[in-house]
Amino acid sequence: MNEDVRVWIEHDLCTGDGLCTQLAPDVFEFDDAGVAHVKPSAEGPLLTEEGASADVPENLRLDVIDAADGCPGNCIHVARRSDGVEIAGPNAD
Repeated sequence: MNEDVRVWIEHDLCTGDGLCTQLAPDVFEFDDAGVAHVKPSAEGPLLTEEGASADVPENLRLDVIDAADGCPGNCIHVARRSDGVEIAGPNAD
């Protein structure tokens, strides 16, 4: 898989288990309430609006996909940028 992807989180489904922040801390971070959010870069701000998405750096693509596939809350969505098709997460085929 070598396509550019974007990631977003359904915040109301986040269980705060932390798998995503362990696998890809440059992409995922918890807020003060223990809810995971995506961020546009390692030092970037948390994107706290529901549905806000961030581009995934190529070197973190597989970690983000693993986070989506292993998320206990099933709340992480990963989609191809080219056509918006979800490749990991609750709506992936």
